[in-house]
Amino acid sequence: MRVLITGAAGFLGSHLCDRFLAEGHRVVGMDNFITGHPDNIAHLIGRPEFEFVQHDVTNFIYVQGELDGVLHFASPASPVDYLEKPIQTLKVGSLGTHKALGLAKAKGARFLLASTSEVYGDPLVHPQPETYWGNVNPVGPRGVYDEAKRFAEAMTMAYHRFHGVPTRIVRIFNTYGPRMRPGDGRVVSNFIVQALRGDPLSVYGDGSQTRSFCYVDDLVDGIYRLFHSERAEPTNVGNPVEFTVRQLAERVLEMTGSASQIDWLPLPQDDPRVRQPDITVAREVLGWEPRVPLEEGLRRTIPYFERLVEHQAARTL
Repeated sequence: MRVLITGAAGFLGSHLCDRFLAEGHRVVGMDNFITGHPDNIAHLIGRPEFEFVQHDVTNFIYVQGELDGVLHFASPASPVDYLEKPIQTLKVGSLGTHKALGLAKAKGARFLLASTSEVYGDPLVHPQPETYWGNVNPVGPRGVYDEAKRFAEAMTMAYHRFHGVPTRIVRIFNTYGPRMRPGDGRVVSNFIVQALRGDPLSVYGDGSQTRSFCYVDDLVDGIYRLFHSERAEPTNVGNPVEFTVRQLAERVLEMTGSASQIDWLPLPQDDPRVRQPDITVAREVLGWEPRVPLEEGLRRTIPYFERLVEHQAARTL
């Protein structure tokens, strides 16, 4: 197959490029580097089966030749990014999704949308099945990301129903692993970097809010299976094992051997109290469930951030 992956230089997009290439497919990667980074795909440049196009997907997308798939991963995806870039976030969720769907329709290609567990907002149902419609504040600061993804899902289903485009929607829960940006506002990368630097770990509220952490290789496997399935409706992909943020902080401190303290901070507006996927559909339809436990995933992730922190420290000398 030959597929286009938008957001290819981002954390998830770059790992997805790796997976498709490892399976023998050809990949066209697209990114405008607003939040992605060239380093994430540097190892792919020069490979004959990989092409890269620097482009903003909110503008018309042109790709020469046949395409079998379009996987739309372009979007700011961490609180720091979408709070700093609210308009771009809304545009890539609406205009970008429209352009990517239009390309899939024109090429007769399968389309996969990267959606998010944020469509559930601060959920009143726990764990969250795909049938739950969510509890989102549309005018709160997080609404620019939540509503952009909810609109993107509606647009995707409209193209499926009206134009017959074969579509897939993955609702991604908290994911971590190498290539996350330090300081991007995501809790795993924040804690690891703070611990390695000896800085206090920023825990919001009392740390009792829960998250479910999925290692990136597991997540990409679920997405790859969903892309090759026949399921058009949204599908949760994430790790159903739930941890409190405080438990995560304690685990990171233990595994890094850090003497950092915990800095207790006020809870941000609309921060979800719980987040845990119901992955019954993924198990039954895709034959998928995560295999990497949190401790093993952290063991694979920490060395990546150790190298980054050491490199940054060397540059300041």
